[in-house]
Amino acid sequence: MSGSGNPGPGAAPCRFAHYFVLCGIDAESGLEPDELAVLYQYLQADLHGKSSDTADKTSGENFDQSPLRRTFKSKVLAHYPQNIEWNPFDQDAVNMLCMPKGLSFRTQADNRDPQLHSFIITREDGSRTYGFVLTFYEEVTSKQICTAMQTLYQMHNAEQYSSVCASSSCSMDSLASSIDDADATSLAKLQRYNSYDISRDTLYVSKCICLITPLPFMQACKKFLIQLYKAVTSQQPPPLPLESYIHNILYEVPLPPPGRSLKFYGVYEPIICQRPGPNELPLSDYPLREVFELLGLENLVQVFTCVLLEMQILLYSQDYQRLMTVAEGITTLLFPFQWQHVYVPILPASLLHFLDAPVPYLMGLQSKEGTDRSKLELPQEANLCFVDIDNHFIELPEEFPQFPNKLEFIQEISEVLLQFGIPPEGNLHCSDSATKLKNLVLSDLVNDKKNGNIPSNALNMYELLKGNETIARLQALAKRTGVTMEKMTISTPLTEEKDGKLSCEELELRDYKLNVQLREVFANRFTQLFADYEAFVIQAAPDMESWLTNREQMQNFDKASFLSDQPEPYLPFLSHFIETQMFATFIDNKIMSQWEEKDPFLRVFDSRIEKIRLYNVRAPALRTSNYQKCSTLKEAGQLSIQRLVLADIVAPEPHILSCEKQQTDTQSIEQRLMKIDHTAIHPHLLDMKIGQGKYEQGFFPKLQSDVLATGPTNNNRWASRSASTQRRKDRLRQHSEHIALDNDMREKYMQEARSLGKNLRQPKLSDLSPAVIAQTNWKFVEGLLKECRMKTKRMLVEKMGHEAVELGHGEANITGLEENTLIASLCDLLERIWSHGLQVKQGKSALWSHLLQYQEREEKQEHSAESPVGGGTERRKSDTGITLPTLRVSLIQDMRHVQNMSEIKTDVGRARAWIRLSLEKKLLSQHLKQLLSNQALAKKLYKRYAFLRCEEEREQFLYHLLSLNAVDYFCFTSVFTTIMIPYRSVIIPIKKLSNAITTSNPWICVSGELGDSGVMQIPKNHLEMTFECQNLGKLTTVQIGHDNSGLLAKWLVDCVMVRNEITGHTYKFPCGRWLGKGVDDGSLERILIGELVSSTSDEELGKQCRTPPQQKSPTVTRRLSITSLTGRNTKPNAGQIQEGIGEAVNNIVKHFHKPEKERGSLTILLCGENGLVAALEQVFHHGFKSARIFHKNVFIWDFIEKAVAYFETSDQIGDNEEALLLQRSSCKTFCHYVNAINTAPRNIGKDGKFQILVCLGTRDHLLSQWIPLLAECPPITRMYEENALLRDRMTVNSLIRVLQTLQDFNIILEGSLIKGVDV
Repeated sequence: MSGSGNPGPGAAPCRFAHYFVLCGIDAESGLEPDELAVLYQYLQADLHGKSSDTADKTSGENFDQSPLRRTFKSKVLAHYPQNIEWNPFDQDAVNMLCMPKGLSFRTQADNRDPQLHSFIITREDGSRTYGFVLTFYEEVTSKQICTAMQTLYQMHNAEQYSSVCASSSCSMDSLASSIDDADATSLAKLQRYNSYDISRDTLYVSKCICLITPLPFMQACKKFLIQLYKAVTSQQPPPLPLESYIHNILYEVPLPPPGRSLKFYGVYEPIICQRPGPNELPLSDYPLREVFELLGLENLVQVFTCVLLEMQILLYSQDYQRLMTVAEGITTLLFPFQWQHVYVPILPASLLHFLDAPVPYLMGLQSKEGTDRSKLELPQEANLCFVDIDNHFIELPEEFPQFPNKLEFIQEISEVLLQFGIPPEGNLHCSDSATKLKNLVLSDLVNDKKNGNIPSNALNMYELLKGNETIARLQALAKRTGVTMEKMTISTPLTEEKDGKLSCEELELRDYKLNVQLREVFANRFTQLFADYEAFVIQAAPDMESWLTNREQMQNFDKASFLSDQPEPYLPFLSHFIETQMFATFIDNKIMSQWEEKDPFLRVFDSRIEKIRLYNVRAPALRTSNYQKCSTLKEAGQLSIQRLVLADIVAPEPHILSCEKQQTDTQSIEQRLMKIDHTAIHPHLLDMKIGQGKYEQGFFPKLQSDVLATGPTNNNRWASRSASTQRRKDRLRQHSEHIALDNDMREKYMQEARSLGKNLRQPKLSDLSPAVIAQTNWKFVEGLLKECRMKTKRMLVEKMGHEAVELGHGEANITGLEENTLIASLCDLLERIWSHGLQVKQGKSALWSHLLQYQEREEKQEHSAESPVGGGTERRKSDTGITLPTLRVSLIQDMRHVQNMSEIKTDVGRARAWIRLSLEKKLLSQHLKQLLSNQALAKKLYKRYAFLRCEEEREQFLYHLLSLNAVDYFCFTSVFTTIMIPYRSVIIPIKKLSNAITTSNPWICVSGELGDSGVMQIPKNHLEMTFECQNLGKLTTVQIGHDNSGLLAKWLVDCVMVRNEITGHTYKFPCGRWLGKGVDDGSLERILIGELVSSTSDEELGKQCRTPPQQKSPTVTRRLSITSLTGRNTKPNAGQIQEGIGEAVNNIVKHFHKPEKERGSLTILLCGENGLVAALEQVFHHGFKSARIFHKNVFIWDFIEKAVAYFETSDQIGDNEEALLLQRSSCKTFCHYVNAINTAPRNIGKDGKFQILVCLGTRDHLLSQWIPLLAECPPITRMYEENALLRDRMTVNSLIRVLQTLQDFNIILEGSLIKGVDV
């Protein structure tokens, strides 16, 4: 600590202001061009590929602009105190943020109104300091500077004139003809206006005064600075020297304690500020009214959603204060969450390269006059939310979910805004209705002669806004979606007219009340959305040390269960939001609160949830998407308004300084602090040297540094109290250091745990040396690699389900929603990696731009660009010798597939589609490796420090992506459901026992989860065909058949293979049965159930290890001819058959217990290898007298038909009079179903008919009624052995009970299974 007499460590946190700063021109060093502006020009020239030596002539604002418009170097002229230990003074950063454009000059002809702006300095640990700056203009008294300015002007004018002349030929005639009127007038103007004449003009230069405070007391600081400025410009000198007021605010004005207000004194009048209590929303002094007026309600909610989802947010405005107001306003509304990433609301021009940062950020960029959005080149835009504040315009990322209940939310905020007379459209220039309103307001201003202060009842805001576009759109949308919206009740605006003027205090009070009400509405949304969050927090660690040590490996929030508990419409937003760093930090704070003091935001939020529980007891499971309005608006802010009106703490008044007087003041401060009603010290005369600090109107005096460098020597009570607290904390810390064996390690773990997942928090504003820039970029590279490792690990763990199993959820399964969220976040990460260190930006997607340039180069040398994984001619042979061509692996081909998708209109969309396709094909890592193998292209596109040019990190990154090949994704197929996809099908017959080609006319129909291809004729004498149809999704069934014509009609088909030619997914549909009359079961048509076969790489792996990849057996049990071939002649015993039935039914039950979007194919569970049909077939085959010597084989369907014949005849004869009515109706239904299947216009064989009967019986919950009928009918004794399962009463009863468990489910059958059967 540099100041010798500074108050002790305890005093500081309790001081209202930490520093007073004065910035301006350094008379000794004179006019220096702003080095940072020159650096900026160099960076811009580099960006546009120009040489740095031409930068000054081409893009440098300092050279082609007139000297009055150039930027010159500013300097911190003075700051008091010199330094504070807990908040060291960063001279470069403060200078840069006080005067982001450097010094500016004006003459008496220019506007010289003072400007107020604020800034924020965020340290690397996330703590913040606020600065409030008033910039004004002061006359230049230094002859040297005035002369330098005139010289610059003479040089500038000569250069301008010569450049105009040089652009035409030297003859005067051509000069006259080439310079049009505009040029001629501009030259004349150049001489008249664009000049500075030392004898004629007065030169002014900007200077600023600044207060740096620990809390954002914007209104109070603004008033204090304005009063200081008035004291400088007023004709009368101030009551006391300015040092008295500055000394007073630095050392004698305390920070108001939480829940208290404070009154202290400016130069002319007292100033009141207040601080919220521990159970209120945190302090926010920036007027939200301005934020809503600047952006408009709808735009603000969209930007707010982007901030919640941690996208990159860039604010753009000419006005620094607007940037700050919008940034602080939006982050204030995040409560109880806090922005965790780079936060620079005012980004100085010299730090423009920080927009290259491949991390989420919230930054503000000052726009230059006359430059439009199109000229602003941003490194990456794929995930960017661009907010042009001045033009009331936003550009949003392409894909992001909407905020839950957005419509009702906007409606509720509209009502609050309209009560305060603020139109939801925002800055009145967006619609006809807004223009009408504006004109009406203006005409009122002309007529009322009240300086534009319209009385509150003169405007009925609601009447005016009936035609308002936003409101009209909202109400129309509400009607369509069936949301009931209450009529807006707009009460009279809150402030009454008072002589036609609203006083400054009333306006401030009104803004304050609006702030509180708007914040309550936003906070209420989060309280409703996360009312039950605590139930899903996983408290796994026994103590803080073990939690911090294992933080990275531990899951601390049960995301899957939380999402399953939410209403369906909320899921797209919530699934993204719970993946953000701000949510992770919020949950970390919750877990940490069991060992240390609760985070203030968390404490307030938890107390609000408690209140909700008291007033509104509800079961967490009964979540609805009904919108619940904020019920506390009336009470909101009452406390704070009271605090503003009735100040608790009154700062002491100014007085003459003497030892005795000080003593009594100290006592009075103690007394008033005890009573929370005291008067703080007024600004007072200090012990100053006579003759210094002399008043001169319009000039800020040179302050006496010795009196401002240190505070009073006595300890005020508020300082000593806080010092004792500090001592207590020190004792506790020492104690814990004795106890903890390795406190440094603990601190390290804690820091690492808290920064987990966060990349670089803040750019360093102070040091811009190449070494620091390089170190910052290295941090980005490390951060990207770490993020890639975390994301791929998360995707693998979620997909494989280890995490869910460990948490006791039984069968693990990632939800489709979660998977989609994780993949979208991977796409975002890849875009950020490809945007890092770009030389020149082309298009919105850096990745797609790189791919296009690669494609262009490869296509030029196509003859030598053979794919590394084999050409297109190679074919894969099956066991039967029929070939299936190998799909060529080609990065360019996958790009072409995406380019052919007319549904995708943008580069960002194409890049995401390509990533999804590569991931589904398990080629993402391989494709990217191939893309980056072209080093010449990478060098051309990327700077040396870019992530993609760091070889070791790039290799690790590709390795992490390679790990994703361990799991199957359908992220392309399931998202692009309407695209046309080419398919290839191959029919593989069993040549040893049948003809390879049939003489009849075969046909095929392929079905998937999204539809079917329709019946397609297979060309004669061909076993392979390609066809194109709309995406079928995952393939489920193939229907294959023929018309039995010709001599060689009988056809023994082994299987059908179908491949999606874009994704490469190949499905095998096993058959192993005959198609033809008079053979097998006489079927001319079969329904085959598909299974996904492993990819080429898996097969190659299988060949190497001599173990074939695991494949499912054929769907239907093959007949004798086949079993003799395959050796599958073992029959299951009774126990295995019963187990099979139980397993098949159990799988169907589990299927329906999953969320609807996560269920697989029900067709496979019914008709697949271990499906219900196969299991019941085993039951019916047990003890069945089927094979006869010299006779036709008998099938189960023959038994079914005999049973039907018996039921029909017994009904007619009436033998069965004692049978129950229920039994009779069951018999009738059974006969009806069997006859409908027999008369269906399909050539399905006997086993196929049995399959249809089981499927229909399952769908209509009739199986459990049919089984006892069949078990008791007389034909069973003729067709079944004594020991058959169907003749055992106990087994039949057990089977009925098992089948009854399916009664509760609504089973919907795939169309291909029951096509043509009318029941």
